[in-house]
Amino acid sequence: MRLFKKIQCLAFVIGFATCSEAQQQSIMVGAEQTSTYLPLIEGKRVAIVTNHSALVNNVHLVDTLMTLGVDIVKVMAPEHGFRGDRSDGAEITDSRDTKTNLPVVSIYGKTKKPTPAMLSDVDVVLFDIQDVGVRFFTFISTMHYVMEACAENNKPIIVLDRPNPNGMYVDGPVLDSAYRSFVGMHRIPLVHGLTVGELAEMINGEGWLKGGVQCDLTVISVKNYDHSTTYDLPVKPSPNLPNDLAVRLYPSLALFEGTVISIGRGTYEPFLQFGHPSMKDIFAHSFTPRSIPGMSKYPPLEGVTCYGQSFKNADFEPGFTLEYLLGVYEKFEDRQNFFKPYFHKLTGQSSTMEQIKAGLTEKEIRASWEKDLIAYKSLRKKYLLYDDFE
Repeated sequence: MRLFKKIQCLAFVIGFATCSEAQQQSIMVGAEQTSTYLPLIEGKRVAIVTNHSALVNNVHLVDTLMTLGVDIVKVMAPEHGFRGDRSDGAEITDSRDTKTNLPVVSIYGKTKKPTPAMLSDVDVVLFDIQDVGVRFFTFISTMHYVMEACAENNKPIIVLDRPNPNGMYVDGPVLDSAYRSFVGMHRIPLVHGLTVGELAEMINGEGWLKGGVQCDLTVISVKNYDHSTTYDLPVKPSPNLPNDLAVRLYPSLALFEGTVISIGRGTYEPFLQFGHPSMKDIFAHSFTPRSIPGMSKYPPLEGVTCYGQSFKNADFEPGFTLEYLLGVYEKFEDRQNFFKPYFHKLTGQSSTMEQIKAGLTEKEIRASWEKDLIAYKSLRKKYLLYDDFE
């Protein structure tokens, strides 16, 4: 049985842990180590790729660096925007931040890769975004494109690393390159077991950037962290991951997004429940999706009561499972219309859908992933910056 080192936090705000003094002292994220990376950006024009999650002791990194006199010329905003308050899938537009008066340049929407013009007045790029360790969480795709742009325009990039809250295991199918998309760009498993810093090293080292180019990459590692650590996030990493439990459930429940089943977008408990109008006679739990600006403006099944299962009070250890997906598919009446083409992008291949339709068990489906997972785990070891869970 795998043992996990749990970092305990004493209070909870908005469902996320407000870390105790002991945790604050034990974990030092990359952004907190200003004495290490300030010499690399001193006197230089800096662009920061970041969002609301880039906190250092509850103060945003941008505010900290501006106080220290760093010349920040722009913020580059990923999905959900600089302040993390834009609905899922909403196009991010160029703007000016009202708090700092900094220009905010969108790299989510029509432009996902920084252009030469965006980098023309920049000497160095900082990247600081909290990831959750799942292949289809789009911030790692944004990092890929930023690294590629930096390589092509001879700009160094510094990744300020943060712990991976799902970093204590590796699981799921490895991406088939035929299904490469913005929600799956790399030949990694659904749960990849890397921090963004480690993944950046892998992307660079394996020549995964366009044309095999490599960027001038520096990773500021997290201190006092390893992959056996269960890390509680100080703030929700995106609008629809409301607490630590949702982050742990995300790898398993997100596959429902490739089906007709709702995972609670349009409620204040997304990724803590699932449901569908047709399952009234199967499940007692119910919810009705509504438009919630800043979270989900146009949620699936809006205004329709859905019946399913709630995990709000569940005791869910980190892990990935097909149990819920297989269970619902087995009970669902209209199986012919259960899946959507998007399911292939989430799983990163076509075989999982076909295996489910053929009635294979989770054990049988997992067996088909094993060869690729073994190869990936071997590759992963080359790029680990922290002690592993095994």
